[in-house]
Amino acid sequence: MSSLRSDLLINPQDLFNVSNNAQASATNLGGLATTGDGRYFRFVTAGAVALVPGKLQQAPAEVTGDQNLTAVAAAIGDLTIATTSTVTVTANQYAGGWAVISVTPGQGYQYKIASHPAATAGTLSLTLEDPIQVALTTSSRFDLVANPYKNVVVNPTTATSTPIGVAVAATPIGYYGWVQTKGVAAVLADGTVTVGTAVVASNATAGAVEALTGVQAPVGIAVTGTATTEYGAINLLLD
Repeated sequence: MSSLRSDLLINPQDLFNVSNNAQASATNLGGLATTGDGRYFRFVTAGAVALVPGKLQQAPAEVTGDQNLTAVAAAIGDLTIATTSTVTVTANQYAGGWAVISVTPGQGYQYKIASHPAATAGTLSLTLEDPIQVALTTSSRFDLVANPYKNVVVNPTTATSTPIGVAVAATPIGYYGWVQTKGVAAVLADGTVTVGTAVVASNATAGAVEALTGVQAPVGIAVTGTATTEYGAINLLLD
């Protein structure tokens, strides 16, 4: 069952470590850590492209076909939720993510997914970490939402999900490492960034930030002025 816990304090030398030890690391995805100097970090896995230091990262792309799914009736206390809708997913694609109940009965609740099998244009049964709190019926609908820190990708020029942090170390595909979410970080600039002004995710250069436009996702405030294509100090506000 999901449990609340305090922040994890790490030593600065741990910051640049990466690992391919899934057995030891997979349960900690999204874990919050701090170096104690105002900087905060989240534990991630690199998706289809290796992480490059200083580049903004995004959660896995939204899959609209895995939303608004029809539920099989489930009782209070059940630890499974199943679909009558058909989906195509790989085994444990959504493990560590959530089933979000979007249509009543049960709307407003989200349940962490422990595991599930693969499915190819078939129905799906998910094992939950959290028990059902309000009984579901065949009128209930739910969305499958991936853990945003699992298989992260460089933030694209057209958003397909939400920015989740800036890579701090070279992290190979499939490896575990850290992204920074709060505090002063070195970040790639697209266009001139002026000290003391807000920056957002760039819609022209993947992984970069640019001056506030009011359209793209907000990322932070410039601590220093930065010329285009250079890396400058941004006070991140993603956590």
